[in-house]
Amino acid sequence: MPDFRLRKTTLFIEDIHHDGGPSPAAPRRRAAMVALVKNPFVGEYREELQSAMEDLKPLGLAMTDRLIEAMGGRDGIDGYGKAALAGEGGELEHTALWHVPGGYAMRARLGEAKAIVPSSMKQGGVGTRIDIPLGHINAAYVRSHFDGMEVGVPDGPRADELLFALAMTRGPRIHARMGGLAAEDVTGEDGLR
Repeated sequence: MPDFRLRKTTLFIEDIHHDGGPSPAAPRRRAAMVALVKNPFVGEYREELQSAMEDLKPLGLAMTDRLIEAMGGRDGIDGYGKAALAGEGGELEHTALWHVPGGYAMRARLGEAKAIVPSSMKQGGVGTRIDIPLGHINAAYVRSHFDGMEVGVPDGPRADELLFALAMTRGPRIHARMGGLAAEDVTGEDGLR
């Protein structure tokens, strides 16, 4: 059983009140939760990594719960995304360990979420930032919810660490007007429309 020892978590909350045009009826909230954990695979190549995703499921659920709390509850959360960053001693494939624990935790806690959770992965040193891609929770074709949230911490990831991130949103981009499938027209049957 790999030891993904948790060093620290960081929570980011943004309330967007306007974006150069008229103010919306309510600000748009974006929030992200980041965790820095020890990377137990640094320094050696392991063919089999997939089973380690199971060990990260409790972290995914804990981060999701804290993120929902930061969003002010589950009601109205309609966007999400995830990201992972390997420190200099890790492999890009180590970041893929976050696919199941991060994505499925949010889908489980948000209930009817049908769309795939957008994801980004990369490697970098201490202070490296990463963009978390964001999309609608039930339909990938809802353009008004295409977005991103940049996160990072000044003291990580260290060479032997992984940074795991989850993000959620409430509402479309402020002044979204690029057409496409409207959120109110989502059928939510296939995760696309």
